[in-house]
Amino acid sequence: MRAPLVVVALLLAALPLAAAEPDPRVADLERLRGEIAKLQSRLAKAQQRTQSLAGELDKTSLQLQLQERRVEEAHTARTLAQDRTANVAAEVGSLETRLVRVRADLRGRLSGLYRLGRAGYLRLLLALAPGQDVFPAMRQLRYLARRDGELLANFHETRARLAVEQGTLGAERERLEGWVRQEEQRRAVLATTRAHQADLLARAERERRSLETKSGALAEQAQKLSNLVAFLYGRTANSGPTGQSIAGFRGVLDWPAAGRVSVPFGPRLDPRYGTRVPHHGVDIATPSGSEVRAVFPGKVAFAAPFQGYGQTVIVQHAGRAFTLYAGLTETRAAAGGVVSLGQVVGVAGDSLYFEIRIDNRPEDPRLWLREQR
Repeated sequence: MRAPLVVVALLLAALPLAAAEPDPRVADLERLRGEIAKLQSRLAKAQQRTQSLAGELDKTSLQLQLQERRVEEAHTARTLAQDRTANVAAEVGSLETRLVRVRADLRGRLSGLYRLGRAGYLRLLLALAPGQDVFPAMRQLRYLARRDGELLANFHETRARLAVEQGTLGAERERLEGWVRQEEQRRAVLATTRAHQADLLARAERERRSLETKSGALAEQAQKLSNLVAFLYGRTANSGPTGQSIAGFRGVLDWPAAGRVSVPFGPRLDPRYGTRVPHHGVDIATPSGSEVRAVFPGKVAFAAPFQGYGQTVIVQHAGRAFTLYAGLTETRAAAGGVVSLGQVVGVAGDSLYFEIRIDNRPEDPRLWLREQR
Protein backbone atom coordinates (compact mmCIF):
# COMPACT_ATOMS: atom_id res chain seq x y z
CA MET A 1 0.00 0.00 0.00
CA ARG A 2 1.35 3.40 -0.98
CA ALA A 3 2.15 6.14 1.57
CA PRO A 4 -0.94 8.12 2.41
CA LEU A 5 -1.40 11.48 0.76
CA VAL A 6 -1.17 13.11 4.16
CA VAL A 7 2.60 12.59 3.94
CA VAL A 8 2.64 14.66 0.76
CA ALA A 9 0.61 17.34 2.51
CA LEU A 10 3.14 17.44 5.33
CA LEU A 11 5.92 17.81 2.78
CA LEU A 12 4.08 20.69 1.18
CA ALA A 13 3.55 22.32 4.55
CA ALA A 14 7.31 22.29 5.00
CA LEU A 15 7.84 23.71 1.48
CA PRO A 16 8.20 27.44 2.32
CA LEU A 17 11.84 28.20 3.14
CA ALA A 18 12.46 28.28 6.85
CA ALA A 19 13.46 31.59 8.35
CA ALA A 20 17.23 31.65 8.34
CA GLU A 21 19.12 32.03 11.59
CA PRO A 22 20.90 35.42 11.91
CA ASP A 23 24.19 35.18 9.99
CA PRO A 24 27.12 36.65 11.97
CA ARG A 25 28.64 37.84 8.71
CA VAL A 26 25.71 40.20 8.25
CA ALA A 27 26.73 41.84 11.52
CA ASP A 28 30.33 41.91 10.25
CA LEU A 29 29.11 43.64 7.11
CA GLU A 30 27.33 46.29 9.16
CA ARG A 31 30.41 46.73 11.34
CA LEU A 32 32.59 47.19 8.27
CA ARG A 33 30.21 49.78 6.87
CA GLY A 34 30.32 51.63 10.21
CA GLU A 35 34.12 51.64 10.08
CA ILE A 36 33.95 52.89 6.50
CA ALA A 37 31.74 55.80 7.57
CA LYS A 38 34.21 56.72 10.34
CA LEU A 39 37.20 56.52 7.99
CA GLN A 40 35.39 58.66 5.44
CA SER A 41 34.86 61.28 8.13
CA ARG A 42 38.57 61.18 9.04
CA LEU A 43 39.49 61.37 5.36
CA ALA A 44 37.37 64.48 4.88
CA LYS A 45 39.28 66.13 7.74
CA ALA A 46 42.64 64.97 6.35
CA GLN A 47 41.84 66.52 2.98
CA GLN A 48 41.61 69.91 4.69
CA ARG A 49 45.06 69.58 6.23
CA THR A 50 48.39 70.66 4.83
CA GLN A 51 49.25 69.80 1.26
CA SER A 52 52.80 68.89 2.24
CA LEU A 53 54.20 65.50 1.40
CA ALA A 54 53.66 64.35 4.96
CA GLY A 55 50.03 65.43 4.79
CA GLU A 56 49.54 63.78 1.40
CA LEU A 57 51.08 60.56 2.71
CA ASP A 58 48.79 60.60 5.74
CA LYS A 59 45.77 61.21 3.50
CA THR A 60 46.74 58.34 1.20
CA SER A 61 47.25 56.06 4.21
CA LEU A 62 43.70 56.83 5.36
CA GLN A 63 42.42 56.23 1.83
CA LEU A 64 44.21 52.90 1.78
CA GLN A 65 42.70 51.91 5.15
CA LEU A 66 39.28 52.90 3.84
CA GLN A 67 39.86 50.89 0.68
CA GLU A 68 40.89 47.84 2.72
CA ARG A 69 37.54 48.01 4.51
CA ARG A 70 35.74 48.37 1.18
CA VAL A 71 37.50 45.28 -0.13
CA GLU A 72 36.47 43.38 3.02
CA GLU A 73 32.90 44.64 2.57
CA ALA A 74 32.83 43.43 -1.04
CA HIS A 75 34.27 40.02 -0.10
CA THR A 76 31.75 39.60 2.74
CA ALA A 77 28.81 40.58 0.53
CA ARG A 78 30.02 38.18 -2.17
CA THR A 79 30.30 35.31 0.32
CA LEU A 80 26.77 35.95 1.60
CA ALA A 81 25.41 35.95 -1.96
CA GLN A 82 27.25 32.71 -2.73
CA ASP A 83 25.77 31.09 0.37
CA ARG A 84 22.27 32.28 -0.57
CA THR A 85 22.72 30.89 -4.06
CA ALA A 86 23.88 27.56 -2.67
CA ASN A 87 20.90 27.42 -0.30
CA VAL A 88 18.45 28.13 -3.11
CA ALA A 89 20.10 25.49 -5.28
CA ALA A 90 19.74 23.00 -2.43
CA GLU A 91 16.05 23.89 -2.06
CA VAL A 92 15.51 23.42 -5.79
CA GLY A 93 17.16 20.02 -5.60
CA SER A 94 15.00 19.02 -2.63
CA LEU A 95 11.87 20.12 -4.45
CA GLU A 96 12.86 18.10 -7.49
CA THR A 97 13.21 15.01 -5.31
CA ARG A 98 9.83 15.61 -3.66
CA LEU A 99 8.23 16.24 -7.02
CA VAL A 100 9.47 12.90 -8.33
CA ARG A 101 7.91 11.13 -5.35
CA VAL A 102 4.58 12.94 -5.71
CA ARG A 103 4.47 12.20 -9.43
CA ALA A 104 5.16 8.55 -8.78
CA ASP A 105 2.40 8.43 -6.18
CA LEU A 106 -0.06 10.14 -8.50
CA ARG A 107 0.97 7.94 -11.38
CA GLY A 108 0.27 4.85 -9.24
CA ARG A 109 -3.24 6.00 -8.35
CA LEU A 110 -4.05 6.96 -11.90
CA SER A 111 -2.77 3.59 -13.12
CA GLY A 112 -5.03 1.85 -10.62
CA LEU A 113 -8.06 3.74 -11.86
CA TYR A 114 -7.09 3.03 -15.46
CA ARG A 115 -6.93 -0.69 -14.76
CA LEU A 116 -10.51 -0.57 -13.48
CA GLY A 117 -11.57 0.24 -17.05
CA ARG A 118 -14.85 1.78 -18.14
CA ALA A 119 -16.76 -0.41 -15.74
CA GLY A 120 -14.41 0.35 -12.95
CA TYR A 121 -16.84 2.61 -11.13
CA LEU A 122 -19.55 -0.06 -11.45
CA ARG A 123 -17.21 -2.59 -9.89
CA LEU A 124 -16.42 -0.13 -7.12
CA LEU A 125 -20.18 0.29 -6.59
CA LEU A 126 -20.76 -3.47 -6.50
CA ALA A 127 -17.85 -3.81 -4.06
CA LEU A 128 -19.70 -1.70 -1.54
CA ALA A 129 -21.21 -3.43 1.40
CA PRO A 130 -25.02 -3.75 1.41
CA GLY A 131 -26.61 -0.52 2.54
CA GLN A 132 -23.30 1.50 2.18
CA ASP A 133 -23.77 4.97 0.62
CA VAL A 134 -21.73 5.50 -2.60
CA PHE A 135 -21.72 9.34 -2.57
CA PRO A 136 -19.28 9.80 0.31
CA ALA A 137 -16.84 7.53 -1.50
CA MET A 138 -17.21 9.56 -4.69
CA ARG A 139 -16.77 12.82 -2.83
CA GLN A 140 -13.62 11.40 -1.28
CA LEU A 141 -12.32 10.48 -4.74
CA ARG A 142 -13.01 13.98 -6.04
CA TYR A 143 -11.30 15.54 -3.01
CA LEU A 144 -8.22 13.37 -3.46
CA ALA A 145 -7.99 14.18 -7.16
CA ARG A 146 -8.36 17.92 -6.55
CA ARG A 147 -5.83 17.90 -3.75
CA ASP A 148 -3.30 15.98 -5.83
CA GLY A 149 -3.71 18.54 -8.64
CA GLU A 150 -3.20 21.43 -6.25
CA LEU A 151 -0.12 19.76 -4.79
CA LEU A 152 1.32 19.29 -8.23
CA ALA A 153 0.55 22.89 -9.24
CA ASN A 154 2.06 24.20 -6.00
CA PHE A 155 5.21 22.22 -6.65
CA HIS A 156 5.53 23.65 -10.15
CA GLU A 157 4.91 27.19 -8.93
CA THR A 158 7.42 26.94 -6.09
CA ARG A 159 10.05 25.39 -8.34
CA ALA A 160 9.59 28.20 -10.88
CA ARG A 161 9.86 30.83 -8.14
CA LEU A 162 13.05 29.31 -6.80
CA ALA A 163 14.50 29.05 -10.29
CA VAL A 164 13.86 32.78 -10.79
CA GLU A 165 15.45 33.55 -7.43
CA GLN A 166 18.41 31.39 -8.30
CA GLY A 167 18.89 33.31 -11.54
CA THR A 168 18.60 36.62 -9.72
CA LEU A 169 21.16 35.56 -7.15
CA GLY A 170 23.45 34.36 -9.93
CA ALA A 171 23.30 37.79 -11.56
CA GLU A 172 23.90 39.39 -8.16
CA ARG A 173 26.90 37.16 -7.64
CA GLU A 174 28.35 38.27 -10.98
CA ARG A 175 27.81 41.90 -10.00
CA LEU A 176 29.54 41.32 -6.67
CA GLU A 177 32.46 39.62 -8.40
CA GLY A 178 32.90 42.76 -10.51
CA TRP A 179 32.64 44.88 -7.37
CA VAL A 180 35.36 42.86 -5.64
CA ARG A 181 37.68 43.16 -8.65
CA GLN A 182 37.10 46.91 -8.86
CA GLU A 183 37.79 47.49 -5.16
CA GLU A 184 40.92 45.33 -5.26
CA GLN A 185 42.21 47.29 -8.26
CA ARG A 186 41.62 50.55 -6.40
CA ARG A 187 43.45 49.17 -3.39
CA ALA A 188 46.43 48.23 -5.58
CA VAL A 189 46.54 51.73 -7.09
CA LEU A 190 46.40 53.35 -3.65
CA ALA A 191 49.13 51.06 -2.33
CA THR A 192 51.36 52.03 -5.26
CA THR A 193 50.60 55.73 -4.73
CA ARG A 194 51.35 55.48 -1.01
CA ALA A 195 54.66 53.72 -1.67
CA HIS A 196 55.60 56.45 -4.16
CA GLN A 197 54.66 59.22 -1.72
CA ALA A 198 56.60 57.52 1.08
CA ASP A 199 59.63 57.38 -1.21
CA LEU A 200 59.24 61.08 -2.09
CA LEU A 201 58.91 61.97 1.58
CA ALA A 202 61.99 59.92 2.47
CA ARG A 203 64.00 61.60 -0.28
CA ALA A 204 62.77 65.04 0.77
CA GLU A 205 63.73 64.25 4.36
CA ARG A 206 67.21 63.14 3.25
CA GLU A 207 67.54 66.29 1.19
CA ARG A 208 66.43 68.40 4.15
CA ARG A 209 68.99 66.77 6.43
CA SER A 210 71.66 67.19 3.76
CA LEU A 211 70.82 70.87 3.37
CA GLU A 212 70.85 71.34 7.12
CA THR A 213 74.27 69.72 7.22
CA LYS A 214 75.51 71.89 4.36
CA SER A 215 74.01 74.97 5.96
CA GLY A 216 75.73 74.14 9.20
CA ALA A 217 79.02 73.64 7.38
CA LEU A 218 78.64 76.97 5.57
CA ALA A 219 77.81 78.73 8.81
CA GLU A 220 80.87 77.15 10.40
CA GLN A 221 83.05 78.25 7.48
CA ALA A 222 81.68 81.76 7.66
CA GLN A 223 82.36 81.85 11.37
CA LYS A 224 85.93 80.63 10.84
CA LEU A 225 86.49 83.31 8.22
CA SER A 226 85.08 85.93 10.57
CA ASN A 227 87.38 84.64 13.27
CA LEU A 228 90.34 84.92 10.92
CA VAL A 229 89.51 88.48 9.95
CA ALA A 230 88.94 89.34 13.62
CA PHE A 231 92.31 87.82 14.45
CA LEU A 232 94.03 89.77 11.69
CA TYR A 233 92.21 92.91 12.72
CA GLY A 234 93.24 92.50 16.34
CA ARG A 235 96.82 91.70 15.45
CA THR A 236 97.21 94.71 13.16
CA ALA A 237 94.85 97.17 14.80
CA ASN A 238 97.70 99.41 15.90
CA SER A 239 100.12 98.61 13.09
CA GLY A 240 97.94 98.83 10.00
CA PRO A 241 98.82 100.62 6.79
CA THR A 242 99.18 104.38 6.93
CA GLY A 243 97.96 106.83 4.38
CA GLN A 244 94.60 107.96 3.11
CA SER A 245 91.61 106.14 4.67
CA ILE A 246 89.33 104.03 2.51
CA ALA A 247 86.38 105.71 4.21
CA GLY A 248 86.58 108.67 1.85
CA PHE A 249 86.04 106.45 -1.21
CA ARG A 250 82.71 104.90 -0.24
CA GLY A 251 80.63 104.33 -3.41
CA VAL A 252 83.41 105.04 -5.93
CA LEU A 253 85.69 102.00 -5.66
CA ASP A 254 86.22 99.93 -8.78
CA TRP A 255 84.87 96.39 -8.89
CA PRO A 256 87.47 93.69 -8.12
CA ALA A 257 86.54 91.79 -11.31
CA ALA A 258 84.16 92.05 -14.24
CA GLY A 259 80.86 90.28 -13.64
CA ARG A 260 77.48 90.55 -11.99
CA VAL A 261 76.31 89.85 -8.44
CA SER A 262 74.81 86.36 -8.30
CA VAL A 263 74.32 86.23 -4.52
CA PRO A 264 73.78 89.52 -2.66
CA PHE A 265 75.01 90.57 0.75
CA GLY A 266 73.17 89.28 3.81
CA PRO A 267 72.01 85.97 5.30
CA ARG A 268 70.58 83.55 2.77
CA LEU A 269 67.17 82.02 3.50
CA ASP A 270 66.44 78.70 1.85
CA PRO A 271 62.93 79.13 0.37
CA ARG A 272 62.08 75.46 0.83
CA TYR A 273 63.41 74.67 4.29
CA GLY A 274 63.80 78.14 5.83
CA THR A 275 67.45 77.56 6.75
CA ARG A 276 69.44 80.79 7.31
CA VAL A 277 73.12 80.89 6.33
CA PRO A 278 75.42 83.87 7.08
CA HIS A 279 76.66 85.67 3.98
CA HIS A 280 78.90 88.65 4.78
CA GLY A 281 79.85 89.51 1.22
CA VAL A 282 78.68 89.14 -2.37
CA ASP A 283 79.20 86.39 -4.94
CA ILE A 284 80.19 87.79 -8.32
CA ALA A 285 79.69 85.59 -11.38
CA THR A 286 82.86 86.08 -13.42
CA PRO A 287 84.25 84.72 -16.68
CA SER A 288 86.66 81.93 -15.80
CA GLY A 289 90.25 83.17 -15.72
CA SER A 290 89.33 86.79 -14.96
CA GLU A 291 91.97 88.81 -13.11
CA VAL A 292 91.00 89.93 -9.61
CA ARG A 293 92.36 93.37 -8.61
CA ALA A 294 92.74 95.15 -5.29
CA VAL A 295 90.03 97.80 -4.89
CA PHE A 296 92.28 99.99 -2.69
CA PRO A 297 95.96 100.08 -1.75
CA GLY A 298 96.93 98.09 1.30
CA LYS A 299 98.97 95.36 2.92
CA VAL A 300 98.34 91.64 2.28
CA ALA A 301 97.38 90.19 5.66
CA PHE A 302 96.57 86.67 4.37
CA ALA A 303 97.14 84.78 1.12
CA ALA A 304 96.54 81.03 1.25
CA PRO A 305 93.84 78.39 0.83
CA PHE A 306 91.02 78.67 3.40
CA GLN A 307 88.58 75.89 4.24
CA GLY A 308 85.39 76.18 2.22
CA TYR A 309 86.58 79.25 0.30
CA GLY A 310 89.51 77.99 -1.73
CA GLN A 311 92.44 80.32 -2.44
CA THR A 312 91.85 83.48 -0.40
CA VAL A 313 93.55 86.88 -0.21
CA ILE A 314 92.82 89.38 2.60
CA VAL A 315 94.10 92.94 2.24
CA GLN A 316 94.25 95.45 5.12
CA HIS A 317 93.69 99.11 4.28
CA ALA A 318 94.15 102.38 6.07
CA GLY A 319 91.02 103.34 7.95
CA ARG A 320 90.72 100.06 9.90
CA ALA A 321 89.31 98.22 6.85
CA PHE A 322 89.80 94.84 5.20
CA THR A 323 88.84 93.55 1.77
CA LEU A 324 88.60 89.81 1.15
CA TYR A 325 88.85 87.98 -2.19
CA ALA A 326 87.99 84.25 -2.09
CA GLY A 327 87.25 81.42 -4.50
CA LEU A 328 90.41 82.17 -6.51
CA THR A 329 91.97 79.54 -8.73
CA GLU A 330 95.40 81.06 -7.95
CA THR A 331 96.85 83.90 -5.88
CA ARG A 332 99.27 86.52 -7.14
CA ALA A 333 100.00 88.18 -3.84
CA ALA A 334 102.02 87.09 -0.83
CA ALA A 335 101.24 87.62 2.85
CA GLY A 336 103.11 90.65 4.17
CA GLY A 337 103.39 92.26 0.74
CA VAL A 338 101.95 95.59 -0.28
CA VAL A 339 99.50 96.01 -3.14
CA SER A 340 98.59 99.14 -5.02
CA LEU A 341 95.20 100.22 -6.37
CA GLY A 342 94.16 97.87 -9.19
CA GLN A 343 97.03 95.44 -8.67
CA VAL A 344 96.20 91.82 -9.55
CA VAL A 345 95.91 89.72 -6.41
CA GLY A 346 94.63 86.52 -8.05
CA VAL A 347 92.68 84.77 -10.81
CA ALA A 348 88.96 83.97 -10.49
CA GLY A 349 87.14 80.83 -11.55
CA ASP A 350 83.49 81.23 -12.48
CA SER A 351 82.67 82.99 -9.20
CA LEU A 352 84.40 85.41 -6.86
CA TYR A 353 83.47 85.96 -3.23
CA PHE A 354 84.18 89.52 -2.09
CA GLU A 355 83.89 91.16 1.35
CA ILE A 356 84.52 94.58 2.85
CA ARG A 357 84.85 94.99 6.62
CA ILE A 358 85.13 98.28 8.47
CA ASP A 359 86.17 98.06 12.14
CA ASN A 360 85.70 94.28 11.70
CA ARG A 361 82.03 94.73 10.77
CA PRO A 362 80.94 93.31 7.39
CA GLU A 363 79.30 95.87 5.10
CA ASP A 364 77.48 95.47 1.81
CA PRO A 365 80.23 95.79 -0.84
CA ARG A 366 77.77 97.33 -3.31
CA LEU A 367 77.63 100.42 -1.05
CA TRP A 368 81.37 100.87 -1.63
CA LEU A 369 81.69 99.97 -5.30
CA ARG A 370 80.78 102.02 -8.36
CA GLU A 371 77.26 101.53 -9.66
CA GLN A 372 77.32 99.05 -12.50
CA ARG A 373 75.94 100.11 -15.84
